[in-house]
Amino acid sequence: MSGLFEVPWSDYRPDLISALGRTVSYTVVSFAGAVLLGLAVALLRLSKAWPARALAAVYTEVFKNIPLLAIIFLTYFGLASAGIRLDVFTAGCLSLIVFYAAYLSEIFRAAISGVHAGQTEAGEALGVGRTGIFGHIVLPQALRLALPGTNTMLVDLLKSTSLLVTVSAAELMSEGRLITSATFRALEVYLVIAAIYFALCYPLSQLLLLLERKVRSGVPLSPWRRRRLRAARALLAAEPAAAVPVKEVSA
Repeated sequence: MSGLFEVPWSDYRPDLISALGRTVSYTVVSFAGAVLLGLAVALLRLSKAWPARALAAVYTEVFKNIPLLAIIFLTYFGLASAGIRLDVFTAGCLSLIVFYAAYLSEIFRAAISGVHAGQTEAGEALGVGRTGIFGHIVLPQALRLALPGTNTMLVDLLKSTSLLVTVSAAELMSEGRLITSATFRALEVYLVIAAIYFALCYPLSQLLLLLERKVRSGVPLSPWRRRRLRAARALLAAEPAAAVPVKEVSA
């Protein structure tokens, strides 16, 4: 183990910082796309039209049962052979989106189904439209139920960006491979790359766990909900603390 740390890391610091930014970019873009696509697929799974349900079910089962590495190869190399050439960033993000959207759709579908039907009936009784019922009643409650699984998928997606090394995506693992080729210090290089991934994933997972706890405790997260809560508290404080007792009038 003598002479383990002999790689001149100061020479590679700019490249590592660039690769780190690339990894974060893949994660943010892919997760945002996967959430939107996953929610759309979940709504199709819950649709009353059976063709929509069938189409969404086929999509979910196909991409849940194909390895992510195979999807990356199909997106980058397979589409190119068919005349559809995508740049590395687009192909990488597209691969991660279609793969993780399949899992997120199942999480969202279970969360939406977990909202009690009485919530919808109450909205209908108040005269709220279908869009309003979903956007203001069902979706906020479903998001609370879906948060643990969604957070897990985010951390997993961040780690899965390392598979993009197979298409030289210039993320952390690709940079590690280049440094290894230049220094022939594979153990040291990949230990450092693994430590960087840990430094990214562990704080993120702990922050997401804190977010889950706040949501379970009922803490309003959006500024709009916080303003409404403050307004409700102010309204309650302005009301008399107790009703004035009425004196009995003797006959």
